[in-house]
Amino acid sequence: MSDPADSQPDPGLAVIMSERRQLINLAYRLLGSLADAEDAVQETYTRWYAMTAEQQAAIESPGAWLTTVASRICLDLLRSARVRRESYVGEWIPEPLPERAEWTSGQVGGAACDPADRVTLDESVNMAFLVVLESMTPAERVAFILHDVFRYSFAEVADVVGRTPAACRQLASSARRRISATQATATPAARQAAIVRDFKQAWEAKDIGALIGLLDPEATAVADGGGLVLAALRPVEGGEQVARYLVGLANRSATLTLLERTVNGQPGLVGQQDGVTVTVFAFDVADDRITRIWAVRNPEKLRPWTTAL
Repeated sequence: MSDPADSQPDPGLAVIMSERRQLINLAYRLLGSLADAEDAVQETYTRWYAMTAEQQAAIESPGAWLTTVASRICLDLLRSARVRRESYVGEWIPEPLPERAEWTSGQVGGAACDPADRVTLDESVNMAFLVVLESMTPAERVAFILHDVFRYSFAEVADVVGRTPAACRQLASSARRRISATQATATPAARQAAIVRDFKQAWEAKDIGALIGLLDPEATAVADGGGLVLAALRPVEGGEQVARYLVGLANRSATLTLLERTVNGQPGLVGQQDGVTVTVFAFDVADDRITRIWAVRNPEKLRPWTTAL
C-alpha cells in the first residue's frame, strides 16, 4: 500500500510547469517549428527531472535555468537544422500558426490543443519576421530573440551562447540590421485584410488582371511541400508570373476552397479540399500591394490546422 504522502502534489511542480508557455513561445521563435519547439521544451523538462531534489533545490531561479537550457537546446538544433535543410526538398518555410482563438476551439483526442494555444501571437511571429530570422546565423538568432524580444540582458545571453556580453551585443546588432533592411512600413491589419480578401476573390474568379493589380511588380511566391506533396521547388518571381501561376493552379484545383483565416497573427488564407486543409497562405503587404506569398503545403507543418478550422 502506498504512503499517502506519495500522492501529494509536488509543491514545485506548478511553478515549474508555469514556465511552459514562456518556453514554447521562446522555442517557436528560435526554431520556426512548433514540433521542434515541443521537442526542445520536452527535453528541457527531462533534464530538470533528471536532477536530484537536492540539485533542483540548489537552483536559485528554476525559470531562468529552464530558459537557459531550452535556449541552448534550440541553439544546437539550429546548428543541426542548417545541415538538414541542405537536403530539404524545395523551399523551407517556417511552420504557420493559427490565431490563438482558433487553436483553442480545436480538440485532439478530447483535450484542448496543447501547446498550440500557448503561443502568443505578436509581430515577432509574423511570417515575414520568421523568414528573416532564417537568414541569421544560429548565434545571431538566439542573441536577438533573447535580448530584443524577451528582454534578457546580454550577460544572460552570453551564458547561453557561450560568448562575451560584448560579442552578444554585436550579434544582436547584426541581427537587428538584417531585420531593418527587410522591413517595410507596416500596413494596418484592416487594410491588409481587405487586400487579402480582394486577392482571394480575384483568384477564385481567375482574374489575371485583378491579381496583377494586387501584386507588387516584383512579388514573389514561395511554396513548401517538403517533398511530400506537389509544390513549386523554386520561388515564382514577378507579379505577372505569380498571377498566371495562381490562375494555372486554380484551373487544376477546381475543388479547392479558400477560407479567410489569421496566419501568424496576420490576415491569411487556408486552402481546403474535401474539408481537409492542404495549404496555408501567409502574405506580406507593402504600399497596398502583396509583395510576398508563402504557401505551406508540407502536411507535417499543417497538423495544427486540421483541428483548428
